[in-house]
Amino acid sequence: MTVTTRKELLNHVRERYKEANWREKSKILDEFCTLTSYGRKYAINLFNLQEVEPATQIKAVKQHKNKKYDEPIRQALLTIWNASNQICSKRLVPFIPDLLSALERFGHISLPEDIRSKLLTISPATVDRLLETDRREGKKGLSTTRSGSLLKHQIKIRTFADWNDVIPGFLEGDLVAHCGVKTNGSYLNTLVITDIASAWTEFFPILVKGEV
Repeated sequence: MTVTTRKELLNHVRERYKEANWREKSKILDEFCTLTSYGRKYAINLFNLQEVEPATQIKAVKQHKNKKYDEPIRQALLTIWNASNQICSKRLVPFIPDLLSALERFGHISLPEDIRSKLLTISPATVDRLLETDRREGKKGLSTTRSGSLLKHQIKIRTFADWNDVIPGFLEGDLVAHCGVKTNGSYLNTLVITDIASAWTEFFPILVKGEV
């Protein structure tokens, strides 16, 4: 018997136990202890307590009270995320105010003030939680690179939102594979290097990604 079933049985039998005489109470206790495997003294204490809600109801009430970000907010966030080309949460959150204003200005979205204010204060962790299912079900593109740990221990790497320097010389790099729909065989790659301060960009064609 599950915990929920035991609590439902307790709530059902409690009133009958309170109104019974001492002989009937003894019989009710015997039946209840046999069904629930509770000790007799523990069962008596339970009967003398106030009505206990089933665990599922308690859990549902707590979830309802603590659920700050509901489905309307998730749908609005999904619209913003798709408009940003589905970038990661740490890059998305700093741009939510700009993206939201642009979507509202062109009539793509219209939100009540309470939902709008929650979106403007949302955290990257909450974004990941709300979009978890959509990320998992979304179609993944091809990738020809793997993340490495060697340079991370030698060079300080910053995320997109960490750039506050206005001095030229801080670079962001990316390797674009012109492979079509398959990654096997030889194909052209383009190494794209961009200076963060000036936005100056250089392109270097690479036939194969060998060490040479």
